[in-house]
Amino acid sequence: MLLAVLAGAGVFLLGNLTGGGAIGGGPTTTVVVASQTIGVRHTITTADLATDKVSGTFTSANNVYTNKSDVVNLIAEIQISKGSVITSDMLAKDVGLVPAGAAPAYLPLASGYVAMTIPTGELQGVAGHITLGDYFTVIASGSISVVAPAKAATSGGVVSKTVFTNVRVIGLGPATTNVQPAGGATTVGGTAPISGVVSSLTIELTQCDAEYFTWFINNMTLKYTVESFHDYLTAPVAPDPTCPTVLSAQGVTNKQVDARYHFSAL
Repeated sequence: MLLAVLAGAGVFLLGNLTGGGAIGGGPTTTVVVASQTIGVRHTITTADLATDKVSGTFTSANNVYTNKSDVVNLIAEIQISKGSVITSDMLAKDVGLVPAGAAPAYLPLASGYVAMTIPTGELQGVAGHITLGDYFTVIASGSISVVAPAKAATSGGVVSKTVFTNVRVIGLGPATTNVQPAGGATTVGGTAPISGVVSSLTIELTQCDAEYFTWFINNMTLKYTVESFHDYLTAPVAPDPTCPTVLSAQGVTNKQVDARYHFSAL
């Protein structure tokens, strides 16, 4: 009985000296863990992550993350259980590197948002540097007479203006950019990534913005610029109050475009 009591006291003391119960004993390391179950091909957000203290030799293998910001916008290659330590071999930087056949049953869109595929190319889309999870801006160029006919009588020139900012990319196609997985491997699932510049981007936006975007595609020349990752926004999680549902979209003409973007005031 006395030996059992002494052993229990020793375990309690050891637990306190080693950081309060971290598995493995010894010095602890703060690592990023899954705060909830993360599905395959899910683009990871801050809400999916937490930190915890662990110990063990695996923490010295440089395959764990110590900052949540290092994991945000990476893609889960496997289903990650709640509480699991997230390691680099679980993640990829491009959804095209995740094994085929593991796509979710639905697109990860926030309520009130829609997906739309837009054309891109080497010169239009920053030589293929726009990839999944990026945010980019859109510059529209064309004759001002298309947008503001009355203004054309006095200026008659060509106008360029940034018309969209913080456009979130949720898909690439049909080619896949040659981006390496987060773990550094050259292949995922035995299939090498296909090199080449993608010809389309699938973006997330409201139905109202989709109408404006379609107008610009049909009437002006568009060029994209990639934003710094330091300026990236978090993915939307709630409806946009200016366009909460697809029924909020009421159609677009050059009159609405000029009222929104003020081309005639330039």
